[in-house]
Amino acid sequence: MSDAWSYREDIVSDSTMSLVGYDVEATDGKIGSVDEESNEVGASYLVVDTGFWIFGKKVVMPASTIIRIDPQEEKVYLARTKDEIKDAPEFDEKSYKDTTYRREVGEYYGRFPMM
Repeated sequence: MSDAWSYREDIVSDSTMSLVGYDVEATDGKIGSVDEESNEVGASYLVVDTGFWIFGKKVVMPASTIIRIDPQEEKVYLARTKDEIKDAPEFDEKSYKDTTYRREVGEYYGRFPMM
């Protein structure tokens, strides 16, 4: 499970830099903005507020889905399409930090080839 929740080797994750508020881009367009982040080793993720895109819902994006962070533009780029993100396990405010939920999300995103 930890591979899904770890940053790729080519992503520089500066734990002093907050990504909260950054725009988030799927491979086919903007999906929202970072609402929350965790940089815990082996358990890193973003919670993305999708705003109007999927009716105000949030989604959890494991760190492995991040392909680029642009501090100048304040954008995070993901290796997933809007449809892949939209079809991910439902965000649950009460359980999104639980091992069972994280396993489900990690397995879901693990089905897609890494870009």
